[in-house]
Amino acid sequence: MEYNYTDELKTRLRRIEGQVRGVLRLMEEGKSCKEVVSQLSAVRNASDKAIAQIVAENLQQCLLEAQAAGGDTDKLVKEAVELLVKSR
Repeated sequence: MEYNYTDELKTRLRRIEGQVRGVLRLMEEGKSCKEVVSQLSAVRNASDKAIAQIVAENLQQCLLEAQAAGGDTDKLVKEAVELLVKSR
């Protein structure tokens, strides 16, 4: 199976990359722990949303393919949930 990642998702990840660079800049400037942790929390939230988007989009594609082939869709859903849980 080939995975197709949207330009929207790639843009989201580039934004996260920029946020991480911003956190490093805060650290280099000696900003407060509160500021650094606040920005890291924003990075984590953005990353969580990207993970959820990837799992959702690929789950949908996998379900359609499994249904067409008469496969076990319950197993796919369980695997997707496990991926989401493991990511936290």
